Amino acid sequence: MSGSAIADYALLSDRHTAALVNREGSVDWLCFPRFDSPSIFGRLLDEDAGHWRIGPADDAHVTRRYVDQTMVLQTIFRTHDGVLVLSDALLTGADDGGHRLGVDVPHVLAREVRCTEGAVLVRVEYDPRPEYGLVSPRLSWSDGGIASQGGSARMVLTTPVRLEPGPRGLHGEVLLTAGDTLRFGLHWSSLDRSQPRVWSQRELAARLGGTVLAWRSWSSLHQAYDGPARDLVHHSGRVLQALSFQPTGAIVAAPTTSLPEWPGGERTWDYRYSWVRDASLTLQALWVAACPDEARQFFDFLTAAASSSGRDRGLQIMFGVGGERDLSERELPHLSGWRDSRPVRVGNGAWNQRQLDVYGAILAAVRRLADQLHALDESTRKFLRGCADAAAEQWTEKDHGIWEIRGEPRHFLHSKVMCWSALDCALGLTGLLRPDSTTLDRWRRVRDQIRRAVLRDGWNADVGAFTQSFGSDELDASVLTMPITGIVSADDPRMLATIDAIEERLTDDRGLVYRYRAGVDGLPGGEGSFVLCTFWLAHALALAGRVQRAGEVFERAAALGNDVGLFAEQAHPVTGEALGNFPQAFSHIGLVDAAWALHQAANLADHTAGR
Repeated sequence: MSGSAIADYALLSDRHTAALVNREGSVDWLCFPRFDSPSIFGRLLDEDAGHWRIGPADDAHVTRRYVDQTMVLQTIFRTHDGVLVLSDALLTGADDGGHRLGVDVPHVLAREVRCTEGAVLVRVEYDPRPEYGLVSPRLSWSDGGIASQGGSARMVLTTPVRLEPGPRGLHGEVLLTAGDTLRFGLHWSSLDRSQPRVWSQRELAARLGGTVLAWRSWSSLHQAYDGPARDLVHHSGRVLQALSFQPTGAIVAAPTTSLPEWPGGERTWDYRYSWVRDASLTLQALWVAACPDEARQFFDFLTAAASSSGRDRGLQIMFGVGGERDLSERELPHLSGWRDSRPVRVGNGAWNQRQLDVYGAILAAVRRLADQLHALDESTRKFLRGCADAAAEQWTEKDHGIWEIRGEPRHFLHSKVMCWSALDCALGLTGLLRPDSTTLDRWRRVRDQIRRAVLRDGWNADVGAFTQSFGSDELDASVLTMPITGIVSADDPRMLATIDAIEERLTDDRGLVYRYRAGVDGLPGGEGSFVLCTFWLAHALALAGRVQRAGEVFERAAALGNDVGLFAEQAHPVTGEALGNFPQAFSHIGLVDAAWALHQAANLADHTAGR
């Protein structure tokens, strides 16, 4: 059984794939060459699924940080006899002035260990297990490194430390004294690519330095936000950039699979794909946190990936990072799961669900990023007009909603609101989308029709709030987005009552917001409070002018980040432990958007006060 706390992990990314490193210096998750490829190291999900650890052989006090303005991790171990600094990075391509971070990556995980004080005995453990732990590769010394052969992967580990066979894989120890530095590199390739190689110490040092420079160049070029929680917003912008797949512009929801919504539970999903909704919201958050010049690339990707969707079926809600459509779900019974949370899944069965909110998410992103999209080609304009048309045609239908329930479809309020948003945004983008007058009239008429239905059928006077679906008496945190879309103002009495109802009746003992009460989604088991929803509450309170209260809720949610500023999907309502796939794009999106709302609310208050 794997056991490290989810919050013990830190993220590495080259914008092609990701690795997770725990506080002991163990890489317990790494998929090459893409986010959704089979794992090379998978101890995150099973003790026998592979890992690579570099750290002290003895007990140590651990602190961690990302090198300033980068996603290069430093772990500092303080032992009784000395101090060891471990630097980890997935190497990016050469720095090109910050414009195209992650182009032409070498598929190398580089690690540098440096003794800065005293003496430290360093232990190295290397146990690759490709294809989610199914393959035990043959390991052999070759030209100053360790070659790994087995399955579809070929790897070479550059190691200046002699490693010998152990209970799991290879291990070795070396004593470092102050001033000593060693560098390691794991170079991946496939059977149909060129042979991976041993890297020299000098080359590893140069490429690590180049990766630091590449991230800093990107950050300095893109990150200009200067409002509340500035450092958290900038860091979240880098995390969201790290979750994007550079070759296509796709953005993954999280780089992991099967981390559960409750310890030991079966709500274990694969999030290593590009949800249309999540990616669109990421682009909007990056507008605040990092000025996304990849917006055009993402919409080109989306247009190409969705080009064969039929009007009767609707837009597919998610794709593989290469544009793949079939994401059929399967189980991996040989993996025990994080803390025995089973089943471990790859693929995601939600890929063929109907979720009507995607049209609004896409067009809201276009409206926010219109300045970067002024020269759209006709195929993209046609696709975007089709999104508005689909919202107008399908809004009366049932769907599975933003939370992807696996029960019967319903008339979810959030889906109706986002269909309204799709049309409202499209009407504000006539110069970009170039609809004809008949289309404009239809969009305007249906938009107003949706709003009337939402305000009439979404409000439940007995509950005193807007509820989860038409005719429902269940609260749902997704309705907090209503004032964010603009369908109703945040200071409307019904919206204020809804905000109060959610804060009073849909929160845990620490004031963190559940997305809904478990049991209404057709799935067994419980789940934690939802990080995004707590940020939504802060956002809605800021829009309502309750700025002090919004700031308190924001701080409460922001405190859920781990020591290196990463957020999971959910939090245990009693212990606060991080739950769900990690790090979660949704949570970082919520932080960025809520901080922006607080910034705007503070500016408005200053203007009103005449300051």
